[in-house]
Amino acid sequence: MYANKLRLHRASLITMLAAVSAGALAQTPEAADSVAAKGNKEEGNRNVMLNAASANGPREISIGLPGGDVNVLENGLPVVFNSNPHNVNTHWRGDGSLSHTGLLKISETAITTGNIGYAVNSFDQLGTDKTKMFNGTLNYNANHFGKQQFDFNLNGALGKGWFYSGSVYQNFDPGSFKLRFAQYQDRTEIYKFALTKLYNEGRGRLSAVYHYSNSHWLSNATTGAPFIYNGDGSVSEIPGFKLGTTSYLPNVSTIPYMDMRTGEVKVTSLYDATASRGNQITLLNNYRWDNGLEWDMRFKYDHALGSYLYQTPMALSEVQAADGYYTKGADGTLSPYAGHMQSRMSCFNRGRIDETFLTSELKRKLSNMTWRVGIDQWHYHNNYASCTTMYDHTVQDTPELLYHPAALPEKKYYGSTAYYNFNQNASEYYKGDENKLAVYATHDWDVTPKLNLYYGARLEWQRSKGENAAVRNADGKYVGRFANYHLGATAADGTVIAPADYSYDWLNQVYTAALTYKITHEFGLTGDFTYNTQRPAMNSFAPAELPNVGKIAIPLGRAGIYYNNKWLSLTSLFSYIAKSNNNSTLNLINPNNPSDIKASALTYDIKTLGWTTDAVVKPFKGFEFHFLFTYQKPTYKKYETSVTFSDGTVSGINATGNIVTEIPKVLVELDPSYTFLGDALRVWASFRYFSKTYANIKNAYYFNGRWETFGGVDWKVNRHVQLGCTVINFLNQTGAKGSIAGAELVDKEQAAQYNGAWMAGSYIRPFTVEFAAKINF
Repeated sequence: MYANKLRLHRASLITMLAAVSAGALAQTPEAADSVAAKGNKEEGNRNVMLNAASANGPREISIGLPGGDVNVLENGLPVVFNSNPHNVNTHWRGDGSLSHTGLLKISETAITTGNIGYAVNSFDQLGTDKTKMFNGTLNYNANHFGKQQFDFNLNGALGKGWFYSGSVYQNFDPGSFKLRFAQYQDRTEIYKFALTKLYNEGRGRLSAVYHYSNSHWLSNATTGAPFIYNGDGSVSEIPGFKLGTTSYLPNVSTIPYMDMRTGEVKVTSLYDATASRGNQITLLNNYRWDNGLEWDMRFKYDHALGSYLYQTPMALSEVQAADGYYTKGADGTLSPYAGHMQSRMSCFNRGRIDETFLTSELKRKLSNMTWRVGIDQWHYHNNYASCTTMYDHTVQDTPELLYHPAALPEKKYYGSTAYYNFNQNASEYYKGDENKLAVYATHDWDVTPKLNLYYGARLEWQRSKGENAAVRNADGKYVGRFANYHLGATAADGTVIAPADYSYDWLNQVYTAALTYKITHEFGLTGDFTYNTQRPAMNSFAPAELPNVGKIAIPLGRAGIYYNNKWLSLTSLFSYIAKSNNNSTLNLINPNNPSDIKASALTYDIKTLGWTTDAVVKPFKGFEFHFLFTYQKPTYKKYETSVTFSDGTVSGINATGNIVTEIPKVLVELDPSYTFLGDALRVWASFRYFSKTYANIKNAYYFNGRWETFGGVDWKVNRHVQLGCTVINFLNQTGAKGSIAGAELVDKEQAAQYNGAWMAGSYIRPFTVEFAAKINF
């Protein structure tokens, strides 16, 4: 029996409509009216830092389209050009160095970045107090697992229009279970220093910001765990293993891998393999003329080392002593092993990155309209490789490595170690440049006191040029990966693996329009449409085959009503979204041999219709209740692929018409809060319900609906001190979520035979108590 699925580039397959439908979410009556009249760039009712998946990153409010990054902006520019291998969480945190954090609407994100989805919108604290030389904020956060985090910002005036700001962020997070090979699952430090000069007569300012980050972030390597799949959507814990609080990584400090560029075998620790660093300089300029014309210029250069580590569970099978697997004692003695065996793939993703962003905007606000024009010049250079190593281990708390002294045709072991098949599965390589030159414009127009029209467009020239390892043989067929693959290696058919050049130029387009009509002061109609075209990002050229470079079209449309009065703000919208030419790579497991894994590239479409209703209710003073309901049915279109395994077995997938994995049909958010004793004490809770989700592409496996729960108390002791306590997963739900790796080829007709099988996947974040303190001076 086997059970795990790997998706090489993690697709953010969460909600197509919960996020999509919320562009005109209900707010307070005044705020909603402002949105209707002025097309506010940000939306309310979303706590982007209240995250059930990570203790340290922003909440992922995805629109359910695979292959996209989490969009996070800082000072109006992307934090990183591409999050693999330079992950946002290794370079940015929502700490005291920020003066503002919000959430950009989908249309605004599309116009200003060319990406589709929401974007976290953050701005650095630059120091603006003209009377004080020192303003400080100290934040401290801890949890009952031993996490210790603090950040400190000091800013103030230097005189004659000069201001400064300096920040320190330090995080020491051991995670919810102890790693045997490292002290922390997240050890991150970030330093910032900013100097600002105000122009005369308050016309604007010029700021320079230095930003340094140093991070070891193992969270993506620690999320796999085993469980028993019961066949009814529920799972049970295996004996001696607690989901979320037991380590499923072996007790090893070092691991070998083969360098994709040279073929040299090297050794690293899992902790060192996550090292990411960034050295960044930012310049910000804002100037306003007497006629109301305003100019913004933002520039950033980042020189970075980006690393991303996957420790992905693959096939989970049962072996007998006669199969020849052994554990090794401290003295080197080998003991025959019988029991469950987990195959695992390590992916060491690393790139040396230089990225430059320049954005310039002109805008002017008139009596009944605001217009804006902008230009982007963004450049990205990366020398990247992903080196993979396979190994097997026992299924238990802190597993033991499994050794197989005899030769196996499907496993090419490295000497007498437990590691085999270097670079055979998901190894990647590219070196090159991606450039985006874009112009965009928007117009926000109050045509009449009742009618508002907002529209805009973006034209983007994308150039991608470099080399990769998508190598073809003499017959023009892709060679694919094999054991000990590297540049300079020779394939079985005699093909020498040499870098292959590629070069593309594309024109991408974004068009958006929104119309709001006030039938009465409280009630109105609203609708918007965004059409976005894209082409593959440079990391799409990393696998063994070139991606489909056809146009990726993403139409998104919404229409509905809003209603606002003193105690109720409500929006209800019907939505449609689709995306064509999604590029993906699946690692498929031979049903006759769980050690035989082949990568399969495919292109497919997704589309869905949905309905979302969002409301904020304030029935009496101090009490507020936010309600969000979404129904949706995202489905795959043109989802077909097949592979031929080494024993001649041919396996195919036809998932056309199936529900997209990991996306629930029904989502509900319930967020009550009550503030009393003036505004000194606030008690709050947040409940998020996700209905049944499918755990494999053929919809054979599924997980029952689940709740994500948060609750807390915030206390403003005085104007200098604030205290807080937050409980995550206070219902103490346990279980699996997401998808099951290795299960792509299992049909619904075959699913029953796996009831009671041991499998592996991701899980719900365990019960966690966090404490926070904030001091202002």
